[in-house]
Amino acid sequence: MKVLVLGGGGREHALVWKLKQSPRVTEVFCAPGNAGIAQEATCLPCDLNRLDSIVEATLKAAPDLVVVGPEVPLMLGTVDELRRRGIPVFGPTQAAAQLESSKAFSKAFMTRHRIPTALYVQVHQASEIKAALANFSAPIVVKADGLAAGKGVVIAATKEEAAQVAADMLNGSLGEAGKHVLFEEHLVGEEISFLLISDGERVAPLVAAQDHKRIGDGDTGPNTGGMGAYSISTLVDDNMRDWLLRHVAQPVIDGMAAEGMPYTGILYAGLMMTARGPMVLEFNCRFGDPETQPILMRLESDLVEAFEASIEGRISDGVFHWTPDPSVCVVLAAGGYPGTPEKGKEIHGLDTAAAMAGVKVFHAGTAMKDGKIVTAGGRVLGVTARATSLEAAVTRAYEAVGKIHFDGMQYRTDIAHRRLKK
Repeated sequence: MKVLVLGGGGREHALVWKLKQSPRVTEVFCAPGNAGIAQEATCLPCDLNRLDSIVEATLKAAPDLVVVGPEVPLMLGTVDELRRRGIPVFGPTQAAAQLESSKAFSKAFMTRHRIPTALYVQVHQASEIKAALANFSAPIVVKADGLAAGKGVVIAATKEEAAQVAADMLNGSLGEAGKHVLFEEHLVGEEISFLLISDGERVAPLVAAQDHKRIGDGDTGPNTGGMGAYSISTLVDDNMRDWLLRHVAQPVIDGMAAEGMPYTGILYAGLMMTARGPMVLEFNCRFGDPETQPILMRLESDLVEAFEASIEGRISDGVFHWTPDPSVCVVLAAGGYPGTPEKGKEIHGLDTAAAMAGVKVFHAGTAMKDGKIVTAGGRVLGVTARATSLEAAVTRAYEAVGKIHFDGMQYRTDIAHRRLKK
Protein backbone atom coordinates (compact mmCIF):
# COMPACT_ATOMS: atom_id res chain seq x y z
CA MET A 1 0.00 0.00 0.00
CA LYS A 2 0.97 3.65 -0.50
CA VAL A 3 0.87 6.13 2.39
CA LEU A 4 0.90 9.94 2.31
CA VAL A 5 1.97 11.95 5.37
CA LEU A 6 0.95 15.61 5.38
CA GLY A 7 3.51 17.91 7.02
CA GLY A 8 7.18 18.78 7.00
CA GLY A 9 8.50 18.78 10.56
CA GLY A 10 10.19 16.44 12.99
CA ARG A 11 6.89 14.81 13.90
CA GLU A 12 6.24 13.98 10.25
CA HIS A 13 9.76 12.61 9.78
CA ALA A 14 9.15 10.26 12.72
CA LEU A 15 5.81 9.18 11.22
CA VAL A 16 7.39 8.55 7.81
CA TRP A 17 10.21 6.57 9.42
CA LYS A 18 7.86 4.36 11.43
CA LEU A 19 5.27 3.87 8.66
CA LYS A 20 8.02 2.82 6.26
CA GLN A 21 8.86 -0.06 8.62
CA SER A 22 5.45 -1.66 8.03
CA PRO A 23 5.75 -4.78 5.83
CA ARG A 24 2.52 -3.68 4.13
CA VAL A 25 3.85 -0.29 2.99
CA THR A 26 5.40 -0.22 -0.48
CA GLU A 27 5.81 3.53 -0.88
CA VAL A 28 5.68 6.60 1.39
CA PHE A 29 4.95 10.14 0.21
CA CYS A 30 5.22 13.31 2.26
CA ALA A 31 3.86 16.76 1.45
CA PRO A 32 5.81 18.99 1.63
CA GLY A 33 8.46 17.12 3.66
CA ASN A 34 12.01 18.34 4.36
CA ALA A 35 15.60 17.42 3.51
CA GLY A 36 15.67 14.45 5.88
CA ILE A 37 12.27 13.12 4.90
CA ALA A 38 13.32 13.32 1.23
CA GLN A 39 15.92 10.63 1.97
CA GLU A 40 13.17 8.21 3.05
CA ALA A 41 10.06 9.25 1.11
CA THR A 42 8.91 10.93 -2.09
CA CYS A 43 8.26 14.58 -1.25
CA LEU A 44 5.55 16.55 -3.03
CA PRO A 45 5.08 20.34 -3.10
CA CYS A 46 2.18 21.45 -0.92
CA ASP A 47 0.90 24.54 0.89
CA LEU A 48 -0.56 23.18 4.12
CA ASN A 49 -2.47 26.44 4.63
CA ARG A 50 -4.60 25.79 1.54
CA LEU A 51 -7.10 22.94 1.28
CA ASP A 52 -6.95 22.92 -2.53
CA SER A 53 -3.17 22.44 -2.42
CA ILE A 54 -3.54 19.56 0.06
CA VAL A 55 -6.13 17.88 -2.17
CA GLU A 56 -3.90 18.35 -5.23
CA ALA A 57 -0.92 16.70 -3.52
CA THR A 58 -3.13 13.86 -2.29
CA LEU A 59 -4.56 13.15 -5.74
CA LYS A 60 -1.05 13.17 -7.20
CA ALA A 61 0.16 10.59 -4.67
CA ALA A 62 -3.02 8.45 -5.02
CA PRO A 63 -2.43 6.92 -1.57
CA ASP A 64 -4.26 4.10 0.16
CA LEU A 65 -3.91 5.99 3.46
CA VAL A 66 -3.39 9.64 4.38
CA VAL A 67 -1.98 10.66 7.78
CA VAL A 68 -2.42 14.32 8.80
CA GLY A 69 0.51 15.64 10.82
CA PRO A 70 -0.03 19.33 11.77
CA GLU A 71 -3.05 21.10 13.20
CA VAL A 72 -3.76 23.63 10.42
CA PRO A 73 -4.85 21.03 7.81
CA LEU A 74 -7.24 19.58 10.40
CA MET A 75 -8.69 23.03 11.07
CA LEU A 76 -9.17 23.51 7.31
CA GLY A 77 -11.30 20.36 7.05
CA THR A 78 -8.80 18.10 5.30
CA VAL A 79 -10.26 14.94 6.84
CA ASP A 80 -13.79 15.90 5.80
CA GLU A 81 -12.76 16.64 2.20
CA LEU A 82 -10.66 13.51 1.72
CA ARG A 83 -13.36 11.30 3.23
CA ARG A 84 -15.85 12.88 0.84
CA ARG A 85 -13.60 11.76 -1.98
CA GLY A 86 -13.43 8.22 -0.61
CA ILE A 87 -9.80 8.45 0.52
CA PRO A 88 -8.97 6.74 3.86
CA VAL A 89 -7.54 9.40 6.18
CA PHE A 90 -6.35 9.27 9.79
CA GLY A 91 -7.36 12.23 11.92
CA PRO A 92 -10.38 14.09 13.33
CA THR A 93 -12.90 16.08 11.32
CA GLN A 94 -12.93 19.88 11.25
CA ALA A 95 -15.70 19.96 13.86
CA ALA A 96 -13.93 17.51 16.18
CA ALA A 97 -10.64 19.40 15.78
CA GLN A 98 -12.20 22.37 17.56
CA LEU A 99 -10.83 20.74 20.70
CA GLU A 100 -7.51 22.24 19.58
CA SER A 101 -8.44 25.03 17.17
CA SER A 102 -10.60 26.83 19.76
CA LYS A 103 -9.51 26.97 23.39
CA ALA A 104 -12.89 28.48 24.30
CA PHE A 105 -14.69 25.50 22.74
CA SER A 106 -12.33 23.09 24.50
CA LYS A 107 -12.75 24.67 27.96
CA ALA A 108 -16.52 24.84 27.63
CA PHE A 109 -16.58 21.21 26.46
CA MET A 110 -14.51 20.10 29.45
CA THR A 111 -16.81 22.00 31.80
CA ARG A 112 -19.92 20.38 30.26
CA HIS A 113 -18.46 16.89 30.57
CA ARG A 114 -16.79 17.32 33.96
CA ILE A 115 -13.27 16.76 32.71
CA PRO A 116 -10.78 18.15 35.26
CA THR A 117 -9.26 21.44 34.11
CA ALA A 118 -8.28 24.88 35.40
CA LEU A 119 -10.90 27.50 36.21
CA TYR A 120 -11.25 30.06 33.41
CA VAL A 121 -13.04 33.18 32.21
CA GLN A 122 -13.41 34.18 28.56
CA VAL A 123 -13.29 37.81 27.42
CA HIS A 124 -14.31 39.23 24.05
CA GLN A 125 -13.33 42.89 24.40
CA ALA A 126 -10.94 45.04 26.42
CA SER A 127 -13.70 46.50 28.60
CA GLU A 128 -14.26 43.02 30.13
CA ILE A 129 -10.65 42.49 31.23
CA LYS A 130 -10.73 44.16 34.65
CA ALA A 131 -13.86 42.33 35.84
CA ALA A 132 -12.56 39.00 34.55
CA LEU A 133 -9.23 39.38 36.35
CA ALA A 134 -11.04 39.88 39.67
CA ASN A 135 -11.60 36.09 39.64
CA PHE A 136 -7.89 35.28 39.78
CA SER A 137 -4.74 35.75 41.81
CA ALA A 138 -1.34 36.04 40.16
CA PRO A 139 0.31 34.38 38.33
CA ILE A 140 -2.40 34.16 35.67
CA VAL A 141 -2.42 32.22 32.42
CA VAL A 142 -3.52 34.22 29.37
CA LYS A 143 -4.53 32.23 26.28
CA ALA A 144 -5.54 33.27 22.78
CA ASP A 145 -8.60 31.33 21.65
CA GLY A 146 -7.27 30.25 18.25
CA LEU A 147 -4.17 28.60 16.82
CA ALA A 148 -1.15 30.85 17.30
CA ALA A 149 1.86 28.67 16.40
CA GLY A 150 2.88 28.20 20.03
CA LYS A 151 2.71 31.92 20.86
CA GLY A 152 -0.82 32.00 22.22
CA VAL A 153 -0.13 31.15 25.88
CA VAL A 154 1.50 33.58 28.33
CA ILE A 155 1.99 33.11 32.07
CA ALA A 156 1.64 36.62 33.49
CA ALA A 157 3.36 37.32 36.81
CA THR A 158 0.94 40.14 37.75
CA LYS A 159 -2.61 41.21 36.99
CA GLU A 160 -1.22 44.27 35.25
CA GLU A 161 0.85 42.12 32.92
CA ALA A 162 -2.12 39.82 32.28
CA ALA A 163 -4.28 42.81 31.40
CA GLN A 164 -1.68 44.15 28.97
CA VAL A 165 -1.12 40.78 27.27
CA ALA A 166 -4.86 40.26 26.88
CA ALA A 167 -5.36 43.77 25.50
CA ASP A 168 -2.56 43.23 22.98
CA MET A 169 -4.11 39.95 21.83
CA LEU A 170 -7.56 41.52 21.49
CA ASN A 171 -5.99 44.39 19.53
CA GLY A 172 -4.56 42.00 16.94
CA SER A 173 -1.05 41.06 18.09
CA LEU A 174 -1.81 37.45 17.14
CA GLY A 175 -4.27 38.18 14.33
CA GLU A 176 -7.53 36.22 14.31
CA ALA A 177 -6.17 33.80 16.93
CA GLY A 178 -6.52 36.53 19.60
CA LYS A 179 -10.03 37.61 18.68
CA HIS A 180 -11.14 36.07 21.97
CA VAL A 181 -8.97 35.61 25.08
CA LEU A 182 -9.15 33.32 28.09
CA PHE A 183 -7.82 33.88 31.60
CA GLU A 184 -7.03 30.70 33.56
CA GLU A 185 -5.84 29.87 37.03
CA HIS A 186 -2.16 28.97 37.10
CA LEU A 187 -1.70 25.28 37.90
CA VAL A 188 1.42 24.01 39.67
CA GLY A 189 2.87 20.55 39.16
CA GLU A 190 4.62 18.36 36.62
CA GLU A 191 3.48 18.40 33.00
CA ILE A 192 2.82 15.12 31.19
CA SER A 193 1.87 14.47 27.57
CA PHE A 194 -0.72 11.65 27.43
CA LEU A 195 -1.68 10.53 23.92
CA LEU A 196 -4.30 8.05 22.83
CA ILE A 197 -5.87 6.83 19.61
CA SER A 198 -9.64 6.59 19.15
CA ASP A 199 -12.06 5.14 16.62
CA GLY A 200 -14.94 7.35 17.75
CA GLU A 201 -16.07 4.99 20.51
CA ARG A 202 -13.08 3.26 22.07
CA VAL A 203 -9.58 4.41 23.01
CA ALA A 204 -6.10 2.89 23.17
CA PRO A 205 -3.34 4.78 24.99
CA LEU A 206 0.18 5.37 23.76
CA VAL A 207 3.12 5.58 26.15
CA ALA A 208 3.41 8.92 27.95
CA ALA A 209 6.10 11.54 27.34
CA GLN A 210 7.32 14.77 28.90
CA ASP A 211 8.08 17.85 26.80
CA HIS A 212 10.49 20.71 27.63
CA LYS A 213 8.95 23.96 26.40
CA ARG A 214 11.38 26.63 27.61
CA ILE A 215 14.36 27.59 25.48
CA GLY A 216 16.94 27.43 28.27
CA ASP A 217 18.33 24.94 30.77
CA GLY A 218 16.45 24.73 34.04
CA ASP A 219 13.22 25.68 32.25
CA THR A 220 14.25 29.30 31.77
CA GLY A 221 13.57 31.77 29.01
CA PRO A 222 10.62 32.04 26.63
CA ASN A 223 8.36 29.18 25.57
CA THR A 224 9.06 27.37 22.32
CA GLY A 225 7.41 24.65 20.28
CA GLY A 226 9.43 22.20 22.36
CA MET A 227 13.18 21.80 22.94
CA GLY A 228 13.16 18.10 23.69
CA ALA A 229 11.19 15.27 25.24
CA TYR A 230 11.61 11.84 26.74
CA SER A 231 9.44 8.78 27.28
CA ILE A 232 9.82 6.25 30.08
CA SER A 233 7.36 3.69 31.43
CA THR A 234 7.37 5.14 34.96
CA LEU A 235 5.97 8.52 33.84
CA VAL A 236 2.44 7.12 34.13
CA ASP A 237 1.91 3.88 36.06
CA ASP A 238 -0.94 1.45 35.37
CA ASN A 239 -3.26 2.91 38.02
CA MET A 240 -2.80 6.45 36.75
CA ARG A 241 -3.22 5.32 33.15
CA ASP A 242 -6.54 3.70 34.03
CA TRP A 243 -7.68 6.82 35.90
CA LEU A 244 -6.83 9.03 32.92
CA LEU A 245 -8.70 6.72 30.56
CA ARG A 246 -11.80 6.76 32.80
CA HIS A 247 -11.85 10.44 33.75
CA VAL A 248 -10.26 12.18 30.76
CA ALA A 249 -9.96 10.10 27.61
CA GLN A 250 -13.25 8.21 27.49
CA PRO A 251 -15.36 11.20 28.61
CA VAL A 252 -13.92 13.21 25.71
CA ILE A 253 -14.76 10.52 23.16
CA ASP A 254 -18.22 9.90 24.65
CA GLY A 255 -18.91 13.63 24.87
CA MET A 256 -17.87 14.35 21.29
CA ALA A 257 -20.04 11.50 20.03
CA ALA A 258 -23.01 12.73 22.09
CA GLU A 259 -22.60 16.21 20.59
CA GLY A 260 -22.58 14.89 17.03
CA MET A 261 -18.82 15.18 16.43
CA PRO A 262 -17.39 11.64 16.65
CA TYR A 263 -13.67 11.86 17.37
CA THR A 264 -11.26 9.62 15.46
CA GLY A 265 -7.48 9.86 15.32
CA ILE A 266 -4.91 10.94 17.89
CA LEU A 267 -6.00 12.86 20.98
CA TYR A 268 -3.18 14.50 22.90
CA ALA A 269 -3.97 15.58 26.46
CA GLY A 270 -1.50 18.04 27.93
CA LEU A 271 -1.77 17.38 31.66
CA MET A 272 -0.59 19.09 34.83
CA MET A 273 -0.14 16.60 37.66
CA THR A 274 -1.23 18.84 40.54
CA ALA A 275 -1.79 18.26 44.25
CA ARG A 276 -5.52 18.14 43.40
CA GLY A 277 -4.92 15.42 40.83
CA PRO A 278 -4.35 15.48 37.04
CA MET A 279 -5.79 18.55 35.29
CA VAL A 280 -6.05 19.05 31.53
CA LEU A 281 -4.10 22.09 30.32
CA GLU A 282 -5.14 21.66 26.69
CA PHE A 283 -6.01 19.15 24.02
CA ASN A 284 -4.19 18.73 20.73
CA CYS A 285 -5.81 16.81 17.90
CA ARG A 286 -2.62 15.34 16.45
CA PHE A 287 0.72 13.91 17.49
CA GLY A 288 2.92 16.25 19.52
CA ASP A 289 6.28 17.56 18.38
CA PRO A 290 8.83 16.63 19.76
CA GLU A 291 7.00 13.97 21.83
CA THR A 292 6.29 11.85 18.75
CA GLN A 293 9.99 11.22 18.19
CA PRO A 294 10.74 9.43 21.50
CA ILE A 295 7.29 7.79 21.58
CA LEU A 296 7.70 6.19 18.15
CA MET A 297 11.25 5.14 19.04
CA ARG A 298 9.62 2.87 21.65
CA LEU A 299 6.89 1.48 19.37
CA GLU A 300 7.46 -2.12 18.27
CA SER A 301 4.14 -2.81 16.52
CA ASP A 302 2.85 -1.80 13.08
CA LEU A 303 1.67 1.81 13.03
CA VAL A 304 -0.37 1.21 9.87
CA GLU A 305 -2.46 -1.38 11.68
CA ALA A 306 -3.24 1.10 14.46
CA PHE A 307 -4.26 3.84 12.01
CA GLU A 308 -6.50 1.45 10.07
CA ALA A 309 -8.12 0.23 13.29
CA SER A 310 -8.97 3.86 14.11
CA ILE A 311 -10.45 4.50 10.68
CA GLU A 312 -12.39 1.22 10.57
CA GLY A 313 -13.84 1.43 14.10
CA ARG A 314 -12.00 -1.48 15.70
CA ILE A 315 -9.51 0.03 18.14
CA SER A 316 -8.44 -2.13 21.08
CA ASP A 317 -5.91 -1.73 23.85
CA GLY A 318 -3.77 -4.41 22.22
CA VAL A 319 -3.13 -2.43 19.04
CA PHE A 320 0.20 -1.14 20.40
CA HIS A 321 3.28 -3.03 21.62
CA TRP A 322 6.09 -1.11 23.30
CA THR A 323 9.66 -1.68 24.39
CA PRO A 324 10.31 -0.87 28.06
CA ASP A 325 13.49 0.93 26.99
CA PRO A 326 13.39 4.71 27.61
CA SER A 327 13.96 7.16 24.78
CA VAL A 328 15.10 10.79 24.61
CA CYS A 329 14.88 13.53 21.96
CA VAL A 330 17.11 16.62 22.03
CA VAL A 331 16.05 19.44 19.71
CA LEU A 332 18.75 21.42 17.92
CA ALA A 333 17.44 24.89 17.14
CA ALA A 334 18.64 27.65 14.86
CA GLY A 335 20.22 30.85 16.08
CA GLY A 336 17.56 33.46 16.82
CA TYR A 337 14.92 30.90 17.80
CA PRO A 338 12.25 31.28 19.23
CA GLY A 339 12.34 34.67 17.53
CA THR A 340 13.41 34.98 13.89
CA PRO A 341 15.55 31.91 13.10
CA GLU A 342 18.74 32.07 11.06
CA LYS A 343 18.32 30.10 7.84
CA GLY A 344 20.67 28.73 5.22
CA LYS A 345 23.38 27.50 7.62
CA GLU A 346 25.06 24.30 6.44
CA ILE A 347 24.63 21.36 8.82
CA HIS A 348 27.70 19.18 9.44
CA GLY A 349 28.04 15.72 11.01
CA LEU A 350 24.63 14.27 10.20
CA ASP A 351 25.96 11.01 8.79
CA THR A 352 28.30 10.48 11.75
CA ALA A 353 25.50 10.97 14.26
CA ALA A 354 23.07 8.80 12.30
CA ALA A 355 25.58 5.94 12.22
CA MET A 356 25.51 5.60 16.03
CA ALA A 357 23.67 2.56 17.40
CA GLY A 358 20.28 3.35 18.91
CA VAL A 359 20.19 6.85 17.41
CA LYS A 360 17.86 8.41 14.85
CA VAL A 361 18.22 12.03 13.71
CA PHE A 362 14.82 13.39 12.73
CA HIS A 363 14.78 16.47 10.50
CA ALA A 364 12.44 19.40 11.12
CA GLY A 365 13.54 22.77 9.69
CA THR A 366 15.95 21.57 7.01
CA ALA A 367 16.26 22.03 3.24
CA MET A 368 18.63 21.13 0.40
CA LYS A 369 20.66 23.96 -1.12
CA ASP A 370 23.39 23.40 -3.69
CA GLY A 371 23.58 19.75 -2.71
CA LYS A 372 24.02 20.52 0.99
CA ILE A 373 21.57 20.22 3.90
CA VAL A 374 20.97 23.63 5.50
CA THR A 375 18.81 25.11 8.24
CA ALA A 376 15.36 26.24 7.12
CA GLY A 377 13.36 26.80 10.31
CA GLY A 378 13.44 27.39 14.05
CA ARG A 379 13.66 23.82 15.28
CA VAL A 380 16.12 22.15 12.93
CA LEU A 381 16.74 18.58 14.15
CA GLY A 382 15.49 16.16 16.79
CA VAL A 383 18.37 13.91 17.85
CA THR A 384 16.65 10.86 19.35
CA ALA A 385 18.12 7.87 21.17
CA ARG A 386 16.89 4.73 22.90
CA ALA A 387 18.72 2.65 25.50
CA THR A 388 18.09 0.24 28.37
CA SER A 389 18.04 3.05 30.96
CA LEU A 390 17.11 6.71 30.90
CA GLU A 391 20.65 7.69 31.87
CA ALA A 392 22.08 5.69 28.98
CA ALA A 393 19.54 7.12 26.53
CA VAL A 394 20.37 10.68 27.60
CA THR A 395 24.10 10.01 27.30
CA ARG A 396 23.66 8.45 23.87
CA ALA A 397 21.51 11.33 22.61
CA TYR A 398 24.02 13.97 23.72
CA GLU A 399 26.92 12.00 22.26
CA ALA A 400 25.10 12.16 18.92
CA VAL A 401 24.39 15.87 19.41
CA GLY A 402 28.14 16.37 19.82
CA LYS A 403 28.71 15.04 16.30
CA ILE A 404 26.48 17.72 14.71
CA HIS A 405 27.25 21.38 14.12
CA PHE A 406 25.88 24.41 12.32
CA ASP A 407 26.44 28.12 12.91
CA GLY A 408 24.21 29.44 15.70
CA MET A 409 23.15 25.96 16.88
CA GLN A 410 21.49 26.03 20.29
CA TYR A 411 20.02 23.28 22.45
CA ARG A 412 19.23 22.43 26.04
CA THR A 413 21.75 20.31 27.92
CA ASP A 414 19.29 19.09 30.56
CA ILE A 415 16.56 17.11 28.78
CA ALA A 416 14.97 14.66 31.25
CA HIS A 417 16.61 16.42 34.20
CA ARG A 418 13.51 16.12 36.41
CA ARG A 419 13.29 12.36 36.01
CA LEU A 420 17.03 11.87 36.41
CA LYS A 421 16.91 13.73 39.74
CA LYS A 422 14.23 11.33 40.95
